[in-house]
Amino acid sequence: MTRISLVVSDVDGTLLTSDKRLTPATVAAVNALRRRGIAFSITSSRPSFGMRSIVEALEIDQPIGPFNGSAMVAPDLSVIEQNVVPADAARRSLALFARHGFDAWIFTCNEWLVQREDDYYVPRESRAIATTPRVVADLGGAIGRGCKIVGVSGDFARLAAGERELQLELGETAHVARSQHYYLDVTPPGRDKGTFVAALSARLGIPLSEVTTIGDMPNDVPMFAASGHSVAMGNASDAVKARAKSVTAANDADGFAQAMDELLRSAT
Repeated sequence: MTRISLVVSDVDGTLLTSDKRLTPATVAAVNALRRRGIAFSITSSRPSFGMRSIVEALEIDQPIGPFNGSAMVAPDLSVIEQNVVPADAARRSLALFARHGFDAWIFTCNEWLVQREDDYYVPRESRAIATTPRVVADLGGAIGRGCKIVGVSGDFARLAAGERELQLELGETAHVARSQHYYLDVTPPGRDKGTFVAALSARLGIPLSEVTTIGDMPNDVPMFAASGHSVAMGNASDAVKARAKSVTAANDADGFAQAMDELLRSAT
């Protein structure tokens, strides 16, 4: 393996276990990167305010990439760059979600809006990002301010079909990808986790060939393509694994820590 100067990791399904914990092995692995002088950052579909606890726990000192990398935020959560979903793409996304019976959420730069508080996904997300949503009768008032629009469904196959349909409908006017089997994210056009990795690499003066990325979902594939080395989690789908250079164990088996140990042993 060539020199590694930066690692960029996904959060849910990668750094965190299925019950949203950082294991001692994961914390130790990030500290080991730091001791070797390797920069570390995270990018996630989460809003920046939902990444605060991870930044603090891992003492991250580099910019992070919320909203699937469509924003760049300093470790103190001050905004370096922020983008929104175009109004027309937002309206069309909400219309498709309604046709398919998906719940719809909108995240602005500082707020989470929902139309109803269900008994599973809203409480689950609320625990994960340590934020309570605001219930509104109509999401239309947030069109033009949404950093991320999410379709939510427990019917994973239907959501996957909705992903393909919305990608075709919106084309290049927005980025569409599932961040979890139950979340379909719509984020600003021309921005994804790959563009975040490239922007962070340029900001730090680190060649992309010296960057390693690690993740588990389709929205992580763009950063695999951008980096010199990429790792898929063992809990990733076969399609995602096929796009990475290597595969580690699952997130519930300390796959992140195993991947970082292998990286440190092989890096020059």
